[in-house]
Amino acid sequence: MTQATSAPVTTMVAQMPSGSLLANLRQELARYTPFSQMEATDLDFFLSHVQQLYFAPGETLIEPDSGEVKELFFIRQGAVSGKRGLADLSGGAFQYETGDLFPISAALAARAVTASYEATTDTFVLALPVSTMQALAQKSVAFADFLNRRVLKFLDLSRQALQVAYSSRTLAEQSLETRLGDLTPRLPVACRPGTPLRVALTEMHQRRIGSMLVTSERGEPLGILSRDDILGRITLQEVPLDTPIGEVMVQPVHHLTHEHTAEDAALLMSRHTIRHVPITRDGVVVGIVSERDLFAMQRLSLKHVSTSIRGAADVDTLKLVAQDIRRFALSLLSQGVQARQLTALISHLNDVLTERLLELKAAEHGITLDRLCWLALGSEGRSEQTIATDQDNALILPDDITPAQREQILVFARDVNQALDACGYPLCKGGIMAGNPECCLTLRQWRERFAHWIEHGAPQDLLNASIYFDFRSLAGDAELAHGLREEVNRSAERVPRFLKQMALNALTREPPLNWVGGIATDEQGRIDLKLQGTALFVDAARLYALAQGLAATGTRERLKAVGPILGVLAHEYEAWVSGFEFLQMLRLQIQLQGGASTDWPNHVELLKLNDIDRRILKETFRVARNLQQRIQLDYER
Repeated sequence: MTQATSAPVTTMVAQMPSGSLLANLRQELARYTPFSQMEATDLDFFLSHVQQLYFAPGETLIEPDSGEVKELFFIRQGAVSGKRGLADLSGGAFQYETGDLFPISAALAARAVTASYEATTDTFVLALPVSTMQALAQKSVAFADFLNRRVLKFLDLSRQALQVAYSSRTLAEQSLETRLGDLTPRLPVACRPGTPLRVALTEMHQRRIGSMLVTSERGEPLGILSRDDILGRITLQEVPLDTPIGEVMVQPVHHLTHEHTAEDAALLMSRHTIRHVPITRDGVVVGIVSERDLFAMQRLSLKHVSTSIRGAADVDTLKLVAQDIRRFALSLLSQGVQARQLTALISHLNDVLTERLLELKAAEHGITLDRLCWLALGSEGRSEQTIATDQDNALILPDDITPAQREQILVFARDVNQALDACGYPLCKGGIMAGNPECCLTLRQWRERFAHWIEHGAPQDLLNASIYFDFRSLAGDAELAHGLREEVNRSAERVPRFLKQMALNALTREPPLNWVGGIATDEQGRIDLKLQGTALFVDAARLYALAQGLAATGTRERLKAVGPILGVLAHEYEAWVSGFEFLQMLRLQIQLQGGASTDWPNHVELLKLNDIDRRILKETFRVARNLQQRIQLDYER
């Protein structure tokens, strides 16, 4: 390592600093992670074993020829740029700033670094011997956790800060991430299938409960009878009260395990229009949760919003209810709900709204949806919609459709597109909507269209691939979409040239990092989090999913599935997922703060980010660049 000059009075090896100096340093370090989470005694241990070093601009702190890493550096002041050698096909640099610790991976692995680290300005660092780093990691859980989960730790802190910032804007008390087993749900009132209705209904009345669960002798859920079922299943059918409850109960009963989350229960309630969900452990019922147990959110809940949508009688009502989706998303944000769950819930509610519109418009136009398949494309197809989203949809028609029927369906589809626009989902500027004849094709025509894109791979074909290939069925005959998906995956696997063209297209956009590894912005100091961020992960996930024949359309699911197949270490593909979800959360935060109504709903001003989010953003762009480097290695040969 290049020799550097120690700054005066700050050499702290083998002796404890003075009380006043120690207090000042403690206060300084407490502004940064992981020191802000460490015990005072552990922080003093760190300070009593470090040495402060100064490096002038251009001086090298450590390089591959230095051999096995002997010290971990903490930057007190200044900046350090890491530059890789010829082996790095991406050719990019990366930068560490005040508050950063490096080189963590090399120090943990007891190996040499793979890059040369140079000071880019007057830089002061605290150098901690690796042997002492290991001792501190054994003493301090917070320090050890940070070394092993640096990116994930920053993400946790970012979510905590976001939750604090929004908590005053909602009355929500329960996080949707909570495991159902941790909710301490009440034990359900249950009976056996042979119990007479008179006994079961009397028990419900006396206990003032809304449902009676029916279980086996072992305690397994067999069925359920709620107050809502009594009128239709008992009263109107004139069922004698001596009838066993097993003959009229609703079965099978929808239930979840104690490992599922409150979000899973909320989605289950919404999808099946139910109010109670039994919780099981090893197949045996251990509790039951209701809608009231899950939500206390300013009169808003997932079921409340979805029920309002399903009950809307016309487009004007849906326009009003659509606003609740934004309000609900803001409430969830204040709970600290993760981007994956938040975008899934938003997409689900958008699906419910679209389904209701389709029902209303189909009735108006005399259309039978059973023979059609309405497709969600793009971010909606991936269930990754944010607040600011336009329409991307299409229709699959049966092959025996007549020209007159096709024209009638096109009129219906255009009406649906206009109604969605009125509800706050703008018309697609590129015309990728079911009301466009190019997006309203028979199953045979869609097969031919995808085959053409895959065989030719022209620039427009690759652009289409980025939207159409993420399709999923939203309403109608799902088998039409299922058959098309299988054929598309088989075709893509058979044409390696198309996959290579997709790979090269994915590499045309690069993460916004400058030549020293810092974040590069536009003239207004902004970054496009969609085109320069999430799109990089989405393109990579789609490419590898098609190459491996995976049916999944979500970016998270694709990345987690292809990681093991590609032989990637778990921490690496988990970093891909974490980076993508952090970018999604930043987009949602901007849009819910008012950005959704502007011309730049995905742009963030770098200077407005807090220190933690700025660090994660830079780390995320580095992860994206490493992912692109993998694409280069796999396809640029």
